Parts: sequence; structure tokens; C-alpha cells
Amino acid sequence: MRLHRLTVAAFGPFAGTEEVDFDALSTAGIFLLHGPTGAGKTSILDAVCYALYGEVPGARQGAGAALRSDHAAAGTATEISLELTVAGRRLEITRRPAQLRRKLRGTGFTTEKAQSWLRQYDADSGDWRALSRSHQEIGEEISQLLGGMSRDQFCQVVLLPQGDFARFLRADAEARGKLLGRLFDTRRFAAVEDRLAELRRAAEHQVRAGDERLLSVAQRIAQAARDSSAPPLPERQPGDPGLAPAVLEWAALARSLAVERADIAAAALEAAGSRQAAARTALDSERELARLQDRFAETRQRADTLEQRRPARDQAQAALDRAHKAELVAPALELREDAERAHRGAAAEHDRVLHRRPAHLPAALAEAGAEQLVALERSVSQQLGALDAARTAEQRSAHITQDRAALDQEARSDEAILADAVGWLSGWESTRAALLARIDEAQVAAARAEQLAGQLDPAARQLAAARRRDDLQGAVENAAQALNAAKEHTNQAHERWLELRERRLHGMAAELAARLADGEPCAVCGSADHPAPARATDGQVDPAAEESALNRYRSLGQARDRADVAHSAVRERYVAAEAEADGASVAELTDLTRRLEDEHRAAHTLAAGTHAAREALESAEREHRNRLAAQSGAERRIAARTSRREALDAEQAALRDELAKARGDAPSVAARAAQLESGARWLAAAADAVRTVETTAVRLKEADDKLATAAFRAGFDTPGAAADALLDTAGRRATQRLVDEWQTEAAKIAERLAEPDTADAAARPAADPEAARTAHDMAEHALREASSARATADDRRTELARLSRQAESEVRALGPLREEYDRVARLAGLAAGTSSDNERRMRLEAYVLAARLEQVAAAATVRLQRMSAGRYALLHSDARAAGRSRSGLGLQVVDAWTGSARDTSTLSGGETFFASLALALGLADVVTDEAGGVRLDTLFIDEGFGSLDDQTLDEVLDVLDSLRERDRSVGIVSHVADLRRRIPAQLEVVKERQGSTILALDADRTSG
Repeated sequence: MRLHRLTVAAFGPFAGTEEVDFDALSTAGIFLLHGPTGAGKTSILDAVCYALYGEVPGARQGAGAALRSDHAAAGTATEISLELTVAGRRLEITRRPAQLRRKLRGTGFTTEKAQSWLRQYDADSGDWRALSRSHQEIGEEISQLLGGMSRDQFCQVVLLPQGDFARFLRADAEARGKLLGRLFDTRRFAAVEDRLAELRRAAEHQVRAGDERLLSVAQRIAQAARDSSAPPLPERQPGDPGLAPAVLEWAALARSLAVERADIAAAALEAAGSRQAAARTALDSERELARLQDRFAETRQRADTLEQRRPARDQAQAALDRAHKAELVAPALELREDAERAHRGAAAEHDRVLHRRPAHLPAALAEAGAEQLVALERSVSQQLGALDAARTAEQRSAHITQDRAALDQEARSDEAILADAVGWLSGWESTRAALLARIDEAQVAAARAEQLAGQLDPAARQLAAARRRDDLQGAVENAAQALNAAKEHTNQAHERWLELRERRLHGMAAELAARLADGEPCAVCGSADHPAPARATDGQVDPAAEESALNRYRSLGQARDRADVAHSAVRERYVAAEAEADGASVAELTDLTRRLEDEHRAAHTLAAGTHAAREALESAEREHRNRLAAQSGAERRIAARTSRREALDAEQAALRDELAKARGDAPSVAARAAQLESGARWLAAAADAVRTVETTAVRLKEADDKLATAAFRAGFDTPGAAADALLDTAGRRATQRLVDEWQTEAAKIAERLAEPDTADAAARPAADPEAARTAHDMAEHALREASSARATADDRRTELARLSRQAESEVRALGPLREEYDRVARLAGLAAGTSSDNERRMRLEAYVLAARLEQVAAAATVRLQRMSAGRYALLHSDARAAGRSRSGLGLQVVDAWTGSARDTSTLSGGETFFASLALALGLADVVTDEAGGVRLDTLFIDEGFGSLDDQTLDEVLDVLDSLRERDRSVGIVSHVADLRRRIPAQLEVVKERQGSTILALDADRTSG
């Protein structure tokens, strides 16, 4: 890789555009980059790194805003462009970081996204050819051309930071491992370590899980065997290799003890069963004896109780005998009760009729007999018949009253009509004048609406034109942009076609030569001999390519013409709309249109009432005529109604005199008729009630006589005694049941006392069933205990057998897991450097890095010996470190003058510089080989030369100058003034208030 040219703009401390010509600097082999502190020397190296990788080195990484110069003008974009040759290809990389810029429209700023361009130089055409504008594609292309070299590797190999390598010489193994790991990308070996550790943890987790499952089964075995005198569970933890055998041995012992306890429980259960059966037989016998003795005692008690109830039984039997005699008197008793009931009913009905006597009848009628009441009833009926003529007169009087009321109502209605007509007619002239004025106003509004309609249409057209003008303004701009773009594309296509045409004309000889055939004349010179026909060169343009470019040019020309036509059409529409709008704004025209619309709407609404006003006038005139007719009719009806009212009043006066005589003291004829009707009905009912009372009294006397005779014949002193001896159905049944129950109980007692078993049991000593039951309960409890113990022992034996099989299954499944864990743990320990088999405690990644460090030390020794006049050499050491430190990345310096090796941290300042420089150059060679052998023709060395004496400085410069043998150029970044004298080619960074600038100095200027 060789750098040719670097251009930066508004980057870091550089406010404007600065350019570095590395080709001019590289002619001397070594060039010096110097300037005051903070001027921007390192920013040049940052720009090279950013151009290649899109990032600045190490801790200086930041956002695009941090890369932009604070001194740059607002319109200057931050941009880095690097021209280089890599892998035989000359490329140009241009990058713009994300940055703020002013908005194209309006005020303020907007963030412009990061951009990248990659171009390649075509030597044949002398032009740059665009390859990509994608960040990802450019990054992948550069990484591939650099052999996969990462940004960190590039910064260590091309931009050699002396301070980092000085710290590398003094660092411990861990720090060296981190740096070498970034440079040589040993992440795959670290990933192997992590993977083995992960596999070890996974296998350990599986083994511990298996052990935990086995211990869980063992805990369940211990729980199942807790009452079988089993030994305690072995005290082992998950992961203990001896856990499985110990658990199996312990489970076998617990299982054998459980079998022995089960056999003992079976024998105990059999003995308890025999004892329980004997106790049950004794309990049944004792209970039967107690039952018979209780039966005999209970029977004797029932006999005593029955004897006490004998007087009640005799009394009930006597009551049954008397009731049987009284049944002969029962028919006479029922006849007398019926007669008494009928007499009481007739007397009650007589009292109720007397209580309902009409008020107009005299109270003395309550003592009258039946014949007197019947005579009065006939007299009242005759008076009722004489009231028919009075009813007719009364109805006619009522009709006259109704007719008189109707005449009064008609009179009131006509008077109201007459008053309404007079009131309405009094305001007729003012109403007619108002309606005529309303018609005139509507006619004026119609004329105004017609006038406003003529103004509204032009205003609406002008508003529509203003809106079209505003809408077309953006379309005109877009059409203009599209036309400009089409013209630009057409011009580019035209230039491309002319370029291809010119290149084809330059190569026309080769094109014609391609058509030559042996023996055929040349189309140009006519010769049949073709001794040296022209050959096609790279990039030869064929007719098809030229034709394709011409067609594209023509197609784009047609598109340009269409865009021009579209632009002209839109422009014409815009101009027409602007002329029609007459310069008025949309807001002004909108206000005018709305005002005209509101006025037109109001006038139109008022004009629309013309027809309604005319109809209202016609309706009012019709109403005027109707009111006059109503007034005349009402006056005629009032005059005719007066004579009719006087005739009705005379007729009604005559009827009132006639009705007063017929009503008597009643309010009306109907009321008088109602009095007579109610009196006739009461008199008839009272006569019937008197006759019924008299009849029932006779029947009651006859029944009393018959009852006295029947009671005497049945042997009773009085009819009351016979009635008292009678029993109703329920009483007779209850008395008979008492007698029957006594006799039944007496028979049962006699039968039970005659039983031989009961009498024999009564003669024996008293039974004791409680003692027998207690003995049986004890035997039953002992049987249950023995049965429970037998079941528990059997369950324990079965459960222990099942759990033992499960434990054996867990042990079998655990075997392959433990073997896998032992194998993976051994590999993981070796890779991590923690295993006792790894004598140097060296990790796998450190082992790989140790090999790389050995290569770096060998490559660095070649230059270190030349810089130190053969005195020093770097030696890699893999000796075991003290304590728990890691081994494999030790570095020593061998002193040829003393023949001893010592740690690199003991070097002096100057020795540390050239040792670190040699280490950096050696590392560059090894990393280059690691990155696929990419040739690095441009190197930069940063600081450290001030610690060297003159002789050592000359030797170091000789080593650096020897790099030109490989056609390399070395840039030294330093403040040392002596280097400005020794190195002619220089690049000076000047720091100023407005920003830094870069000056290239040649040998003549530096000497001057």
C-alpha cells in the first residue's frame, strides 16, 4: 500500500482545504512531519485512518461533529480525500462525516448524513471510474484489499506509536496479551477457551443435576425407611464422585431391613386376629343374655302399668253402653234441632225486614200483622199507577230546559262571532297597507339579487384563477427542476456519446483491421496485403456501445423535449391564471366572494317572499269578505232567537204547576215514584216474614213434645240427659280404641311372660356387656394396629424396592454424564491454564500469541542489532511466571557485551526508544504477513527521537533509510530540531488563530 495524495477540508484544526503530496515527499525515502504542539500533526494521520476505515484511531474516535473544524466557515463541508495504490489498483477514497449544514429553505440547520465515494483510476482512458457510494461496500472492498487488516492493526503497523511500544516493553503478560490479541485477532482461540469453559459448566451442571436427582431419590428412600431402623443417609454433596456407590450400598441395607420388619408384622397380625375373634364371640353371648333379662324386666313393668289403667278402661266401657241407649233418642233430637234452627232463621229475617223500613212509612207498622201489611201494599200500588201522566209532563219540562240552554249557547256564540268580526274589521285598512308594503319590498330585493348575481360570478372565477395560480406555482418550479435535470442528463449522455465516438474513431484502425480477410482488398487502401493490421487496445469501443450511447442520448433528448413541453404548458396555465386573478390574493378574493354571497343570499331570501306576500294579501281580502258575512248572519240569528225563547218560557211555567201537585214533598216525579215502589216492596216482604215466623213457632212446639216422649222410653230422665250421653263419631272411636288397646296389651304381656328363654334368663345372674365390650375393643384395637403395621411394612418394602430401582436407573444415567464431564473439564483446564497438566499455566490464546511474539522478537532483533551496533537482541521467554501470573508472553533483551539476558523494563530511555522502534518495525512485518502479505510502502513513526544521542540517532536513521531498499517511505513525526537538519524533505504544520495550514518544504528551503 502506497499513499499518493491526502486532501482535507474543515477537518480537525484545518479550517480550509489542505493537501499533502506523499509522492513528492516519498522521493527522499524519509520525510519529517513537524510543527508546534496542537498544530495538527497527528490529525494528518487521523485523516488517513478515517479515509480508509471511516474512524479515527483509538481514543480519538468520535462523532462527525467532533471531526469538524471549529475554525471552518459555515458553507465549507468537512471532507477527507485519500489517493493511494493498494494491490496494484490506484484508488481514491472520499468521505464526509455526518455534520450540520444550513437548510436550503428557511432558517436553522439540519444534519447531513455521512457520505462516502470510492473511485478507481483507469490508466487507459486517464479517467476516474466510480465504484461505489455505499459505506458497507467501500469498507468491505478496502478491508479485502488490505488483506483483512483491522483498524487497530493498521494503526500499529502503519502509524507506529512509539509510546505504545515503549509501554509494551514494560508491560506484564496480561497487557501484552491484550495488545497482541487486537493485532493478530486471536478471538477464535479465546472463543475456544470460552466454549470449553461453557461445555465444562454445562457438563458440571448436568452432573450436579443428576447427583441432585439421585440425592432426591435417596431422601425419599430415607423418608420411606424412617421407621425401619435404617442407617442415616451418607453425607455426600452433589459432584462427589463417591456419591453414587454410597447411595446404592445404603439403599440395599435399608431395603433388607424393611423386608425383615415386614415378616415380623405379618406374624403379629395373625395372632391379633385370633384374639379378636374370641373376644367377639364372648361379646355376642353377653349381649344376648342382657337383652333377654331386659325384655323380662320391661314386660313386668308394662304389666304393672296396665293394671294401673284398668279403672279408665272400665269407665270407657260404661260410656260406650250409655251411648248405645242414647242412639234411640237421636232422631227426635235431630228433628227438634231442625225446627229450632228454622224458627231462629225466620225470626232473624223478620228483624232484618223491619230494620230496612223506608223512612216515609210510619214506625207503627213494625207491630202490624200480615193481613194489615197486605192491605197497605195494595193501596201503595194504586198510587204508583196514577203517576204515569206526571212522568210525561216532567220529561217535556226537561226537554224545554235543554232547548232553552241550547238557545242561550247559540246566543253566546253569535255574540262572540259578532265581537270578533267587529274587532278584526276595525284593523283592516292597516293590515292591507302592511301587506302591500311587503310586496313592494320583495320586488326591490329581487332586483338587488339579480344585480349581486352578476357581480358574484366574475368574483368566483377570479378566486378560482387565484387558487390555480398558487397551486401551479409549485408545479412550475417542479417542472423547471425536472427540465433542468433532463437537460443535465441529456448533456451528460451527449458528452458520453461524443467521448465514445471519439474513442471509437481513435481505434477505428483496429475496428477496420478486424474486418480484414486474407486475399480480400482493404476498404481504405484497396491493397490485398495486410502485413501489420492494427490491434485493438484495452477499452476499445465497438459500434454497439456507440449506438447504445447514441440511443440513450436520443431517448434522454426526447425526455428533455417532453419536460420542456410540460414546463411550457404549466407555465402558460400559470400565466393565464395570474392574469385572470389580476394580482389579487386568495384571501382578498375569498373575503370579497363571501361578502357578495352573503348579500346575495339575504336579497334572494327576501325576494323569494314575493309570492308569499301576494298570497297573504289575497288571503286577507278573502278573510275580510268572510268577516262581513259572519257579522250579518249573527245579527239576523239574534233577532229570530228572541221570539223562540219567549214561547218556551210560557209552556214551561204551565208544566211546573202540574208537576208540583204530582210530586208532593218529593223533589221530582221520579223520586215520588221511587218512594212508592220501595214502600210497596217493603210491605210485601214484611207480610211474608210475619207469616214465616208464625209457621216455624208451631213446628218447634210439636218437636219438643216428640223428644220428651222418646227420652222417657229410652230410660233417660230428661231429653238433656239423653243428649249428653250421645257420642259423636270421633269420640266413639277414641273410647272404643282405648278399650281395645288395653285388651291387646294385656294379651301381649301374658304371651311374653310365658316365653321359656326369657324366664330362664331372668333366673340367671345379671349380665355385664360393658366388660365384654371393653375386652373386644382392646382386641379390635390391637388387630387394627397389627394390620396397619403390616400394611405400613409392606408399603415400605414396596416403596423401597421401587425407589432402589429408580436410584439404580439414575446411577446408570449419570455414568456417561460424569465421563463426559471429566473429559471436558480436563480439556477446559488445559486450555485455561488452570490444570496441573499445564505446567506453565499458559492459556490457549496466550500460547498462540507467544508464537506470534516469538516471530515479532526475531524480526525486531534484525533491526535492533543494527541500531545497537550488534549489542542487543530481543528474546521471547515462555518461562513460568511467579505466583498466579500467566506465562508465555515474557520478553527479554540479551546484551552481547555481558552475555546476560534481562527484562526489557531495565532499558534506558534511548535504549527503550530504538528497542521499541525495532519492535514496531518487526511487528509491522509480522502483521503484514498475517494480513496476507500486503505490501506497506508508507510508514509513520511518532515521537521518541529526543532520547537518542547523535551516534544512536545516526544508526537509527540508517536503519530507517535502509527501508528505501524495499521502495518504502517513512514519515517521522517529531519535535527534535536536529532532525530538521538531517531530513531534507519536510512537512510543516503551522498553527494560527484562524486554523492550521500545511507547508511542504524541500531540501533547498530547509538548508536556506
